This record gives sequence, structure tokens and C-alpha cells, in this order.
Amino acid sequence: MKTKFFIFHLFLTLFTMNTIQAQENDKTFAPSDRVTVERVHFKNRFGITLAADMYKPKNAEGKLPAIAISGPFGAVKEQASGLYAQALAERGFLTIAFDPSYTGESSGEPRYVASPDINTEDFCAAVDFLSIRDDVDPERIGILGICGWGGMALNAAAIDTRIKATVTSTMYDMSRVSANGYFDSMDADQRYALRQKLNAQRTIDARNGSYALAGGVVDPLPADAPQFVKDYYAYYKTPRGYHKCSLNSNGGWNVTSALSFINTPLLTYSNEIRSAVLMIHGEKAHSRYFSEDAFKKLTGDNKELMIIPGASHVDLYDRVDIIPFDKIESFFREYLK
Repeated sequence: MKTKFFIFHLFLTLFTMNTIQAQENDKTFAPSDRVTVERVHFKNRFGITLAADMYKPKNAEGKLPAIAISGPFGAVKEQASGLYAQALAERGFLTIAFDPSYTGESSGEPRYVASPDINTEDFCAAVDFLSIRDDVDPERIGILGICGWGGMALNAAAIDTRIKATVTSTMYDMSRVSANGYFDSMDADQRYALRQKLNAQRTIDARNGSYALAGGVVDPLPADAPQFVKDYYAYYKTPRGYHKCSLNSNGGWNVTSALSFINTPLLTYSNEIRSAVLMIHGEKAHSRYFSEDAFKKLTGDNKELMIIPGASHVDLYDRVDIIPFDKIESFFREYLK
């Protein structure tokens, strides 16, 4: 497989089982004895039922500040988002880590589809769910998006004024990478050729009555794979981060899933976000330019970009010695009050 091919299709990845009953210890991180975990469900405005793990500090009383978390793009709640949710619950927040529409234990047909509109709505639906809970203060709700869900989180913050604070970690702008390729390497002719290819696939799918999958993180790993692809492999394809329901760990998104992102820029109105935003990215991450450019569009004195020295993109998925949880906690405490 050519390097260019598997780089481009890296994020067109998902294989998930439709209704798998999660086990208590099926997560890729060690459980904490300082929190309780409960499976919860809620619907978005498209009628899709989202599945989430809710983490709550043990012996917590009263109305708590709450945070909804999702990502990375191609992961499930038992991976990085659950780790973040557990760590922040240990610090006094009620948190939920949810599977986006069409993935993991969440509903939605056809399976294996991502959507800039519906997945932004997923965050807003999580805010709906948290806002009406007796143990949540509806005036103290934040969101946190990892990787591709960082872009969704910024888009949600631009439309949902109930969100008082947003954190993105190792953020990807999925519209930009879908339309322009990595490092904006695609021109209009290449984009047209991509549209031709994806729409030809739609015809094939319609004829077959099923949706072809693009494939997950490339396996086996080619010797000439770029370092960031090796990093993805080290997380999704090894015991470190592999999960049977994970998008990237297995068979991939629908091949045509990128179509909706190509013509739908996610961050069009991000300059109008008035609530607080903290963007975190690794110094060595191939994706660093997504956060740096998105940060330049933000306005107001309640926005901050934090670059983690020496960190790669994937380091911020699960390296608890590198993820700046102290900073994330202090940020949410400042703006969720």
C-alpha cells in the first residue's frame, strides 16, 4: 500500500459492533476507586440515541460542574475520552464520555458515518442531558474534544451559548484535512478527482446495498510509514489502546464518509465564540498547525493556546505524565463558576 494512500485514508476508519454490552473493566485504562461509573443514554435532535459512561466523584453532593467529552476521531468512550473523563471526575467534576452517532454503542444507521452537522449536535445533545440532571449545575457546563472531536467542540461552542468553557486536545480540523489533505497539499484538481472517486463509490454502494469500509489504521505497518502513522499504530493496534469497538483499531469508516466534510467548513464562525477556550497541542505533533491556525481566529481575552514540549499527537491520548490535567482543571474551575 502506498504511503500517500494510507495517510489519506487514515481517518476514514471505523469498525464497531452495533450493540455490544460494555463490561465494567473493558477500558484501555486502569479504573479509579475515587469515582463511580454509570452507563447512560440520551438522544440528539436527529433521534439518535447516544451511549455514554458517566463518571462522578465518590461521595459528591449537591450540583456539580459538568463536562462532556468525546474523541479522538475514530475512537470510542473506552479509550482516550474515558481516560480524560475519569481524571476530571477525580478532580471534582461530573463527566460523561460519549460515543458519537453511528459509532460504538450509540445508535444511527447506516453505521460507520461521520458528519460535521450531526457530530456537532452530539455535543449539544450532551449539554441537553447534563443541563436537566439534578446533580449538575446547568450554568457550569463545559465540553472537551480530542483530535477530530476538538473541531466539533469548537463548532459546538460557536452555536451553543450554554457551553461556558471548551477545551480541545491535539485538535484536528476534519473539514480542512478532508478538503485539502494533510498540510494543505491538495489543489482544486486533486479535490475534484477525490469527489469523482467518492461519488463513484456511492454508485457501487447503492448497487451493492451496503457500504464499503475504508480500512482502519494500516496493519501491518509498512517500513516507510511516517512517524505519526507509526504513533497511531502504537496506540490503536497494540494493547496500549486497542479496543474491539474502536473505529481505528479495526475496519474503518465508510469510504464515502469524507464527502460531507469536504464542502462543510467546521470553523466558519469560531471567531464568534464568546465563552472561554483552551487549546492544547503537542510541540512535535504533525497536527499542530490545526490548533495554531484555529487559535488565530479566536477573539477575546479568555482564549489560550498551550503547547506541550516534546509531545506528539498521540501522546495526548493517554500519556498521563504529559496531559496537563492540572491546567485543564484550573481552566474549568475558573470558567465554570
